[in-house]
Amino acid sequence: MLLVLSEQHKGHLSFLSTVEPEVVAEFGRIALDFLRRGTSPKIYEAAARKLGVSVERVQCAVEGLMFLVLESCRHTLSETDFLDSVLVLGFSQDLNNTLLQLYLQQSAQVRSVLAQLAPSLPVYHSLEWRLDINMSSRSLRQQLCPVVTLCLGLASGGASGQTRRLLQARPGTLLHLLSVLEQALDAMKSTHTRRILRNIK
Repeated sequence: MLLVLSEQHKGHLSFLSTVEPEVVAEFGRIALDFLRRGTSPKIYEAAARKLGVSVERVQCAVEGLMFLVLESCRHTLSETDFLDSVLVLGFSQDLNNTLLQLYLQQSAQVRSVLAQLAPSLPVYHSLEWRLDINMSSRSLRQQLCPVVTLCLGLASGGASGQTRRLLQARPGTLLHLLSVLEQALDAMKSTHTRRILRNIK
């Protein structure tokens, strides 16, 4: 899979062709720090003073480099796919190899940072259910009100362990929910959906 870079992103990265490969490696370190700790204007000002350019130019270059490495890690690009993606930038072979080394060195760290930033969603653990039927009351005789009570056990990724959620629904609502879920599963099997999913990966 190849990355599709916007014209604005190409413009931000074009600054990298005017500096030395050591500066590009330093920009990569700054980009990784930016991903971990956030932005630091002092670092941009110091780099801009050394290079004799504006702070905005350095900031755009670092953010463009960070976005390139971040998207490459998110799509788990191979070496050849990464090189083919940066080929459209028109960089020299040395700069392309420097960017590749930067991607290979930082990909594990970027993936670990992305894993820490991702929300931990609860996962299904257990389900208990009970059917309650109210057959009559003092005011109404021969009424029939069935209610399904569900106790859903969810395991979260953190140290909190297992949480339980109590849900109540009428059987008609559960049947409607079941039919909607079956329609969604059938839609996932259609050729149109498979084509879209193939292009997303």
